[in-house]
Amino acid sequence: MAQRRQIRRPLSRVRATRRPLPAAGRSEPVWFFDLDNTLHDASHAIFSHIDLSMTQAVMETLDVSEEEAHELRKRYWQRYGATLIGMVKHHGVSPSEFLHRSHSFDIRPLVRADKDLRNRLSRLPGRKILLTNAPHNYARTILSHLGILHCFDSLWAVEDMYFHGDFKVKPSPSLLRHVMAMEGVSAHRSVLVEDTSANLRGARKVGMRTVYVRHTGTPFAKSHRGRPLFIDLQVNSVSHLLLQRRSLRRG
Repeated sequence: MAQRRQIRRPLSRVRATRRPLPAAGRSEPVWFFDLDNTLHDASHAIFSHIDLSMTQAVMETLDVSEEEAHELRKRYWQRYGATLIGMVKHHGVSPSEFLHRSHSFDIRPLVRADKDLRNRLSRLPGRKILLTNAPHNYARTILSHLGILHCFDSLWAVEDMYFHGDFKVKPSPSLLRHVMAMEGVSAHRSVLVEDTSANLRGARKVGMRTVYVRHTGTPFAKSHRGRPLFIDLQVNSVSHLLLQRRSLRRG
């Protein structure tokens, strides 16, 4: 039986990722992929379950009504990029306990994605790193269920975004600089692939190239007329990225 691939946590990968790359790999891009509505269709069913589970977790943790919990969840998500951060900052909750409580449902039956995603990701040249504001176990479960865990060199989740005494999640430029430094990659070789335009704007501020994956179900997404200057390439899916990647401007 083949040994199951285990992706180590980012901070334990620093030495490995900073080793000199072979000459052939130095010109290839390093792809930083978002997860929800980028690699799979989270709006199909998962987001509605997360909303309910997150609201329930806020209710139980703070002993508030469902209406108040819903408003707090939404407000913190919009303000900080993750409800977790608002709960930690304003209520002193345990991050690990809150993440466990707010994602305590079976994700696998709800996952919907391109059936050929594994093959298409494998054909995309360059290192691939997952960069998501979602929890680590949630991300691993989805990648494993889709059969694409082996495609990624490392996985950055919200638990890994605590440094210098604070949580910093996408679209924080300081987070993006931190991740690139820890992965040993320069901004001009880095490409962020995302469905959320605000995160792409943050990536452009630090010199990364950007790919916008259009998804109508992305919460609070804003439609654009034409392509904003901070977006280098716009695609409809990862499959489309494979076909259009040569159109991406070189760093």
